Amino acid sequence: MESPEYVQTSLAAAITLGFMPGRFRRDARLTGLNLLLTYQDGCIGRCSYCGLSRARELATEDKRTFIRVQWPTYLLDKVITRTRAVDGQLKRVCVSMITHRQAFADLNAIVARLRRETDLPISVLIAPTLLSDPQAMLAETWAAGADMAGIAIDTATPALFDRHRRTGVGGPHRWEHYWQTVEAAVEVFGPYKAGVHLIVGLGETEKEMIETIQRAHDLGAHTHLFSFFPEGGTPVDDWPQPTYGQYRRVQLARYIINQEYGRVEVMTFNATGQVVDFGLDTEDILAAGSAFMTSGCPGRDGQVACNRPFGNERPSQPIRNYPFPPEVEDIALIRLQLREGLTEG
Repeated sequence: MESPEYVQTSLAAAITLGFMPGRFRRDARLTGLNLLLTYQDGCIGRCSYCGLSRARELATEDKRTFIRVQWPTYLLDKVITRTRAVDGQLKRVCVSMITHRQAFADLNAIVARLRRETDLPISVLIAPTLLSDPQAMLAETWAAGADMAGIAIDTATPALFDRHRRTGVGGPHRWEHYWQTVEAAVEVFGPYKAGVHLIVGLGETEKEMIETIQRAHDLGAHTHLFSFFPEGGTPVDDWPQPTYGQYRRVQLARYIINQEYGRVEVMTFNATGQVVDFGLDTEDILAAGSAFMTSGCPGRDGQVACNRPFGNERPSQPIRNYPFPPEVEDIALIRLQLREGLTEG
């Protein structure tokens, strides 16, 4: 069961498409369909935190997860049929590569088919290591029908990238090539039609993460935040998640930068790299709550479509990325969380 005939999809998508039973806490609705290319011999990346890593130690393969949950495999034919049957709920589809020799050609084949057979706008999540000529190859993907592209840089600094994705784990990825691919994606798809995925909690300071968000924005790419969640059997399966305070402060800074309300240079950080002042009055932003919603590619209405309900936490935990507008009680909790863990000095 391999791509391009088959794809994996998230548990949330499997429930939404009716492949599996289930419902979402607080009646959240998935609006972005995530598809993942799949191959028997898997991904050649060995990223320390990734559930798809070949180096992951599992008792049995049926325990394999990605971003905390199982990603069941289905015929693309059936996925497309079910997608048509979900009346207006889905606002975008994202096709994600893994680092596998067949993935680029299969990505383009799937994108072209989705363009012919659905009316959804299409994003792609690129594996830069496979792109020998990023600009020319991304132009092929744009021509196939994708209108937005994402690059999962994940880590905030070159040293952390090396530790988690290259020499520290024997992986093939290169920091400089990933950023070159971001620049190429902006050139091909247009300013802010490219996105950078970043994972908070891999060992960076808040200042380092916010500086990286600013770098991406200045290149013409929005950033989409994820909160680290340990996958069993990976080298970092005993790492803690970032505190709510750390995550909330980075979320707020990301929103300020991406909305062009401010810049990292006017923010104030303490001796441990925590942001203690955002350089502007944040009251109206806090009251609106949008800064703490999932950041992702939009639908045609301009609102975030890739809302990934409960992708960063267990449903029993407080929400990190809200898949819907936070309510009054949520905003009150967020205000408390923003102060969590701040140190003096």
